[in-house]
Amino acid sequence: MIAIIDYGVGNLRSVEKAFEAVGHPAVVTSDADVVRAASHVVLPGVGAFGAAVDTLRFTGLEPVALDAARSGRPFLGICVGMQMLFDASEEMGEHRGLGLIPGRVVRFDPGDSGVKVPQIGWNALHFRGDSPLMRRLDDGAMAYFVHSYKCVPDDPSSASAVTDFCGEYVSAVTVGNVHGVQFHPEKSSDTGLRILENFARCGGD
Repeated sequence: MIAIIDYGVGNLRSVEKAFEAVGHPAVVTSDADVVRAASHVVLPGVGAFGAAVDTLRFTGLEPVALDAARSGRPFLGICVGMQMLFDASEEMGEHRGLGLIPGRVVRFDPGDSGVKVPQIGWNALHFRGDSPLMRRLDDGAMAYFVHSYKCVPDDPSSASAVTDFCGEYVSAVTVGNVHGVQFHPEKSSDTGLRILENFARCGGD
């Protein structure tokens, strides 16, 4: 069973329905025992980094999420959930993340390009490495993004996908059993459903 951590932030039901659409039962839960019993765990997130991580801590679910990620079970952060995997974010001040992936979250810098921040809409994924989440997808597959900040991992090899917006940035990561996607797979049509199906298959045959 896939547990989607409910700490009051994120597109919880749409993620749950997307998993169900690819044939993998999922449950939205704030029950620590349910998360501990799950084979796969998802940390969603929308809005500002600081508010999201503060809420995770206020609800007492930060250690539950950390235990799940460190247990070796497949773990997926979505959007701000991916950002929270990192050490810290500069969004609206300095905020400490979960520290599962070394690196920081910084605001896009459009420079003199005239590009409008935030990035809202569809953009291409260009795959790096051999993440199980990106299997059976063609390079250039499109996904749906809504964000103003990007993840900058200390180790570039942790990137499983990059995207071009204000220059190339890391749009997905894989470090062992821990995965993160900056885009919304539940809103990314066939590409997103394939990624969620791939995640659900992680750790299986």
